[in-house]
Amino acid sequence: MPNYRTEDIRNITFVGHSGSGKTSLVEALLVKAGKIGEAGTIERGTTTTDHDPLEKEFQSSLDSALASLDFEGAHVNMVDTPGFPDFRGPTVTAMSAAETTALVINAHNGIELSTRRLMRRAKGRRLCRIIVVNKIDQEGVNLTKLIKKIREELGPECLPINLPADNLSTVKDCFFGTEGETDIFSLAEAHEAIIDQVIEVNEELMEKYLEGEELSRDELHDAFEQALREGHVVPICFTSAITGAGLGELLKFFKRLLPNPTEGNPPPVFKGEGKEAKPVEVKPDPNGHVVAHVFKITNDPFVGKLSIFRIYQGTVRPDTQLFIGDARKPFKVGHLFKIQGAKHDEVDAGIPGDICAVAKVDEIHYDAILHDSHDEDNFHLKPVALPQPMYGLAIEPSSRGQEQKLAQSILKLTEEDPCFVVEHNQELNETVIRGLGELHMRVMLQRMSTRYNVEVDTRPPRIAYRETVTRPAEGHYRHKKQTGGAGQFGEVFLRIRPLARGEGFEFVNKVVGGSIPTSLIPAVEKGIRMVIAEGAIAGYQMQDMEVEVYDGKFHPVDSKEIAFVIAAKHALNDAIKNAGPQILEPIVSVDVTVPDSVMGDVTGNLAGRRARISGTEALGGGQVTITADMPLSALSDYHTELKSMSQGQGSFTMEFSHYDPVPREVQRQLEADHKPKEDE
Repeated sequence: MPNYRTEDIRNITFVGHSGSGKTSLVEALLVKAGKIGEAGTIERGTTTTDHDPLEKEFQSSLDSALASLDFEGAHVNMVDTPGFPDFRGPTVTAMSAAETTALVINAHNGIELSTRRLMRRAKGRRLCRIIVVNKIDQEGVNLTKLIKKIREELGPECLPINLPADNLSTVKDCFFGTEGETDIFSLAEAHEAIIDQVIEVNEELMEKYLEGEELSRDELHDAFEQALREGHVVPICFTSAITGAGLGELLKFFKRLLPNPTEGNPPPVFKGEGKEAKPVEVKPDPNGHVVAHVFKITNDPFVGKLSIFRIYQGTVRPDTQLFIGDARKPFKVGHLFKIQGAKHDEVDAGIPGDICAVAKVDEIHYDAILHDSHDEDNFHLKPVALPQPMYGLAIEPSSRGQEQKLAQSILKLTEEDPCFVVEHNQELNETVIRGLGELHMRVMLQRMSTRYNVEVDTRPPRIAYRETVTRPAEGHYRHKKQTGGAGQFGEVFLRIRPLARGEGFEFVNKVVGGSIPTSLIPAVEKGIRMVIAEGAIAGYQMQDMEVEVYDGKFHPVDSKEIAFVIAAKHALNDAIKNAGPQILEPIVSVDVTVPDSVMGDVTGNLAGRRARISGTEALGGGQVTITADMPLSALSDYHTELKSMSQGQGSFTMEFSHYDPVPREVQRQLEADHKPKEDE
């Protein structure tokens, strides 16, 4: 068993914009706690958590990574995450494993685009939030102005819990402490501000405070934890990973005031799917049934597939038999690990609240629940809202005979990153990989090459247009074929109507009286679904329509399945012609961040790409974010053009929003380019 209890564990995910210093901060904390002897550097590629060869090449985090330390009896699990928007997938999934999110802010750069998004996401998941202002040693830092900006943009509940002092060489506690000088403002004022905020969650304590009674450290501690859980206070800490200022105080803060796994807001756990799902209680009881959640998969060159999980209930040991989801057959854990950067330290047990890993279990997947009793079959956590991968590349092996090798490499990469997906368009025989941006795709292609020795050719993929109808219509077709022997006969009458956007496709059988035998209705549905899949006017999947088959005719000898498949296809195409067929295009929401000096050029360019601009936001520091909805088809070369317009200082993020009708001239061109399949 570990030499710490569940109550001693602190789980913290470090998030923040690229360049905020998360990796260097984690490294400095490991040194301060005595876990490692000397701090590695990003420039030399020697940090604990940026251990991947590509991370060393890019000098930036590209995936989440774990490290732990022990301090004054507390066992602190830290998850370092990427700051690039293209790699927010690993950041989002890592946040689900911890009670606390530490939002790291670069003291010089201040609040950046990712800062706001990450703060909103942590709040939405009911995670305890703290802010760590790092790099306070940099030239030109104005911490008074930054604190004001944080409170204006991230909320008045954000208040300093310590303040820099002695020319930024140390920090002083202003939660329990009331006396002393700081580099910013009065310690007594800061103390009063955070105490006033914290005690608002406890009426009895507030009355006692207002009556002038002194509050004990235990009373303040309990009120602080409650305020932190309820999001009523977001403490701000100050550090420098370079000079060491504030590191010891930050570790003490972790130990004394952050929630352990018995105190934080537990994630909602459900049993069953859809409307049948019911919330269930999972307790951090070491003697209970095991319930653990897999939040990260990685393929290690030495130990193979590693599945990293957070234990919510029960104790996992090397001889534990675990089920994966609702699987009937368990697997034996074998070797149990704690992860320390690139190292895997074998342990004899994992207790509730801890983060552990198992190796070489191919069946485990991201978001799986591991458990040791069928009582926990069909358990699952509330799904994490992942950013939707929209940036795509069509790929094929550069040399013949590499198809199987390519498929295996893609499988391993999609296991690791739920925001990296692959789809195959059977009609076009086109394999498309999708991710969160150009950099994401570049890294994935490099991993294919360096890890799996697979080289690929890429090109822009075909846009995932959709087809639909705009008004009700009826269709009919009689299929009759005589070839000398047994013939083919089938006749279908149907009607169609549009559904609301996003409702998909519905098949309704209203045939009565046996005009089409029940045994042949599946053939009718098959023919209809073939049209839905292949499209009617431009070769794109159809959506948001209902097809109702209400009559037909059959022949006792010549009516075969193929006859009704063909009749249904032609009947549906007949109806669609008269139903106002329309092509839809994917619309994405984009946030474009550029220097305000080029805002006019960028908005003009967006308008030329059929973008609908919904707002702009000044970020400070001469930066502005433009928010717009625009067609995905207009973004194929946008990354390059934005770089040119902004002298390399612009960036954009996008997420799928909805489907909208294409302009008439675009629809005409798409229809003209389509070459329909010949019928059987």
